[in-house]
Amino acid sequence: MAILAPSILSADFSNLGQQIRLAELGGADWIHCDVMDGQFVPNITFGPLIIKAVKKSTHLPLDVHLMIKNPDNYIESFINAGADYLTVHLEAAPHLNRTVNRIKELGCKAGVSINPSTPVSTLTEIAEYTDMILLMSVNPGFGGQSFIPTVLKKVEKLVELREKLNARFFIEIDGGIDTSTILPSLHAGVDVFVTGSSVFGADNITAAAAKLKNMLNSNS
Repeated sequence: MAILAPSILSADFSNLGQQIRLAELGGADWIHCDVMDGQFVPNITFGPLIIKAVKKSTHLPLDVHLMIKNPDNYIESFINAGADYLTVHLEAAPHLNRTVNRIKELGCKAGVSINPSTPVSTLTEIAEYTDMILLMSVNPGFGGQSFIPTVLKKVEKLVELREKLNARFFIEIDGGIDTSTILPSLHAGVDVFVTGSSVFGADNITAAAAKLKNMLNSNS
């Protein structure tokens, strides 16, 4: 089943708990949390305290994406705060196998992400050890960016790699996912769809989430 994971990056933080509940009512499966440090990406968002608060606001799994330098220094803090999936960037983790193993040792699902310009081939040695691979379909740092269409070719390559390895990791996509890009992404082989402004930026959050979820359900 295709998984809809709205990102709180585009939510109204003055009313975060209610906005998350509205997304739940629309059929959200996970809640995605984009952590940015102003160094690995040119923006600063939030840390473990917000993850802990979100955990109290929802029963849904928390999909925490670390867009930060030196992620190994913060893994334990984010898992203790409530992350169910914790994703680090290949570009930021020089000892990636050790990082992935540490996440799993702490009882969390481990994900690895790559930026749009990073080839899928860089994942060959780590993919089978992960629970999820996240392909960025925009250059990370800000919400509301336009989808990069060539990422769909990367999705197809990643599907081929998963089959070759006989692996079971989820394929996730993040950036510019809306009613025009969600089905091409689904047909390319994506399992988990991160949506930001197309859900939390909508006038009716529940209806926006429901529309995307229904599109996935009708075409899966």
